[in-house]
Amino acid sequence: MIEIEGDGRPAAPGVEGAEGRSDTGPSRPGDASGARLPALLELARLFLKLGATGFGGPAAHIAMMEDEVVRRRRWLEREEFLDLLGATNLIPGPNSTEMAIHVGHKRAGWPGLVVAGACFILPAVTITWALAWAYVSYGRLPEAAGLLYGIKPVIIAVVVQALWGLGRSAVKTRGLLVVGLLGAGLTLGGVHELAVLFGAGAAVAIARRLSSLRGLAAALVPMPSLGLAAVGAAQSFQLSTLFLVFLKVGAVLFGSGYVLLAFLRSELVVRLGWLTEAQLLDAVAVGQVTPGPVFTTATFVGYVLGGHAGAVAATTGIFLPAFFFVAVSGPLVPRLRRSAAAGAFLDGVNVASLALMGVVTWQLGRSAVVDVPTVVLALGGAVLLLRYRVNSSWLVLGGALAGIATKSIR
Repeated sequence: MIEIEGDGRPAAPGVEGAEGRSDTGPSRPGDASGARLPALLELARLFLKLGATGFGGPAAHIAMMEDEVVRRRRWLEREEFLDLLGATNLIPGPNSTEMAIHVGHKRAGWPGLVVAGACFILPAVTITWALAWAYVSYGRLPEAAGLLYGIKPVIIAVVVQALWGLGRSAVKTRGLLVVGLLGAGLTLGGVHELAVLFGAGAAVAIARRLSSLRGLAAALVPMPSLGLAAVGAAQSFQLSTLFLVFLKVGAVLFGSGYVLLAFLRSELVVRLGWLTEAQLLDAVAVGQVTPGPVFTTATFVGYVLGGHAGAVAATTGIFLPAFFFVAVSGPLVPRLRRSAAAGAFLDGVNVASLALMGVVTWQLGRSAVVDVPTVVLALGGAVLLLRYRVNSSWLVLGGALAGIATKSIR
């Protein structure tokens, strides 16, 4: 019999912040506006920094957030951070942006929700907008090989550190470890991410109810994957249609940047005929080489199709659902944790979320650590993180400089 039992988690008392400030917990929506202003400014500074240095995709962004808000500032307990991570994986949209929005709401109420999300998105949107202008003006993208060469190995170290810390909190029993390993195996086998998450949650909830291996095995049957849009005739460009396309993508998309690529190809290349395959690949490349959320690919596409107005329409459309879904689901997370059945489901989702992060890290590591310099960067980054607790943002910047220098010498 696999034992999968968990306890309720009491609210954490105030702790001394990493920079010597007394941290008595998040501001609440009912706090006075004057008392909330310092928290909003702190949120803005943090998420502008993370948005400007957060290379490597959602797994890396979440790892950097965990380093900042759990380890350094102690705004959240690790278990609370894990619950929010599990919740973001159950709703569509960009996971790292939704985590930023969740943290902002926990820290400073509804104004914090808007400030944290907007500040995390803003640096990437600005950079992507500039690259789109250069692309339209000169017909090509600036070279970024050296930048990525140095950043990717460091990102591996950052994510592995976060996985280790979060895993120690999430994997509380052998049964949860088994669920996490099965989730990783199913993901590597091509099962849809949403099926893995809901399957893991259901598995733990049923196993706790039945307390039997038979209940766990029955709950792990994967659900079918989701289909894509059908082929259609090319249509003339309209700004309103562009907004609605990206609003739909933001409202229904689960998964990684590669899933985003599939959706955009189905909508903009196949159905509407607005982009060529080459233009779409260039747009996704920009989303990969710029910091912050990969969903800023929408800014690039919008500018290419409709100039500044198109960039605004596409960016607003794809990110708006994230703010809505977090606003609706965020207050429910503490209630879920207080319910025995819902808490068990959330425990399963948490370990499956870490399994998905682990698979992404493995896939990224195979392409990132490819020679002696990248091995040195990855190992050196791990030592600096684990032994000297160097801020992950500085490591990313250092990796970028090291990569550019190495590529220029070769």
